[in-house]
Amino acid sequence: MDSAPPAPSAPLPAHLGLAALARAAAHPAEEPCRCAGELVGVLADRDDGTVVRHGELVVKAHAPGTHPGNHRARVALAAHRDVAGVLLPPLTPPRSGPAALDGRPVTVWPYGPPVDPVDPDAAPWEEAARLLAVLHGTPPPPGHRDLPDMRAPLKAALAVDRMRRTAPDHPATATVLGAWRTLPEHRPGDHRLLCHGDFHLGQLVRDPRAGGRAAWRLIDVDDLGLGDPAWDLARPAAWFAAGILPPEVWSRFLGAYQAAGGPAVDADPWDRLDVPARALTVQTAALALAKSAAEARPLDEVEEVMIDTCARIAGRRTG
Repeated sequence: MDSAPPAPSAPLPAHLGLAALARAAAHPAEEPCRCAGELVGVLADRDDGTVVRHGELVVKAHAPGTHPGNHRARVALAAHRDVAGVLLPPLTPPRSGPAALDGRPVTVWPYGPPVDPVDPDAAPWEEAARLLAVLHGTPPPPGHRDLPDMRAPLKAALAVDRMRRTAPDHPATATVLGAWRTLPEHRPGDHRLLCHGDFHLGQLVRDPRAGGRAAWRLIDVDDLGLGDPAWDLARPAAWFAAGILPPEVWSRFLGAYQAAGGPAVDADPWDRLDVPARALTVQTAALALAKSAAEARPLDEVEEVMIDTCARIAGRRTG
């Protein structure tokens, strides 16, 4: 299950360039850094991005191979006033800093406290649902109607390809592929709404500039774009179907989304959610197999549940 980013650790040598840029963004050149040690460090270092914190901001080096035009369009949308209450807006990078490091686009953002991974009862499911409903209901602002497709369906396909490459002989790979074959080929449909593209609780932080009890905002625009908003509800729907997300939490999340006028579901939510939820189950299981193979470790309990859910999906008819 996705979770909030870990606490900062000491910067690693490979991130010195990003750490230097973060320091330059946080302090004028002549100003000494007095940030406490726990406020400076690497927050995340994955294939899809490296994030370094320095004081009250973070700097992200996006994934290698990021499409420059699509990236610019996504960041520009995050800065637009029409989504100011939904997406955490970017900050202006220092003029002296590079726009890219080793070919990877670099962006600067305010630091916001994430969801506490050790307090699941306090997870802001209703707030997240309302943010998604507002995002989905916001028309693309003028000048932003050429947004790229949101990447959720593509990410599912990429996860399956990664599993095929890295864990072809794992006993569970055939099970996951069997579930994958039950899914219809993805084709862009009539639903062309603003979507986050990779929603989970780790994509929520409190906006420190909101005042008082800072409001929750969505972060990570790498998969943002136009598409079917049902995909943004697919991960919690998949967790619910797998028995990982308690029914009462799923009911709270879905109810809050519907009460806020979210357009992703109809009278029967599963008419729209079934295929995306199955795809996210396959994606989660495929990534679990790829990572466990790379780390030479057995699957954990949650990963086993997702494999078992794929086995149930594989028994269904295609469609």
